Amino acid sequence: MTATQPAPRRSRTVMFAAIGVGVVMALLVILLITSKNADDAPSASPVVGKVAPALNGKAIQGDAVDIGTNDRWLLVNFFATWCTPCVQEHPQLRKLSEEMQKTGQLKVVSVVYGDKAAAVRRFFAKNGGTWTVLDSDNGRTALDWGVAKVPESFLVSPTGTVVVRFQGGVVATDVESIINKAEGQAEGGS
Repeated sequence: MTATQPAPRRSRTVMFAAIGVGVVMALLVILLITSKNADDAPSASPVVGKVAPALNGKAIQGDAVDIGTNDRWLLVNFFATWCTPCVQEHPQLRKLSEEMQKTGQLKVVSVVYGDKAAAVRRFFAKNGGTWTVLDSDNGRTALDWGVAKVPESFLVSPTGTVVVRFQGGVVATDVESIINKAEGQAEGGS
């Protein structure tokens, strides 16, 4: 009987070790699932608070845009038709363009990011939107603006200063709120 007594001890030790390893693995899986990806974390923008870089590139739709001569707010949106969050954000851009263009308060401009002009034309024909769309000029404009990944948008004040950067899509009410707050502060300060 003495020969069989050590076996239960080993099996309990193995069982407790397996349970311990299982608990640690479960905690690691939970940690990985709930933690944010480094790519999802907001990053500092080199252009916020500075004069907006030029918008180069040929117009696929609409007219070329010169930021220096703009007398209203400008939302510069970097997008691609193959980008799911870009497609999801498009109705918000349409809403902004339609509502705020009536008042002359905001103009939307999109810059294509790694996409073909034909795909962009089909996308706008299917999903609507009449604002200016510029080609990517081989990515130079995105580089000048410090674009990390699409969708990414920048709100430019009428003075040409980049006020805020939106990563992962814009919400029309957020843009409207920022503009109204900034204009309210400007009126209160004068």
